[in-house]
Amino acid sequence: MKLITLHLPEPYIKALEQLVDERHYPNRAEAIRVAIRDLISEEVWRRRTDD
Repeated sequence: MKLITLHLPEPYIKALEQLVDERHYPNRAEAIRVAIRDLISEEVWRRRTDD
């Protein structure tokens, strides 16, 4: 894995912390990885069905 730096608005960070605090994810990095994976999957799938 590669390390990236990401700037997020404070409300996003607070929401990520809430997900971690509620034990939906083990840490913020994992929550962000899942969100990116889901976004990419959805966008690729949507584009394939639009073609």
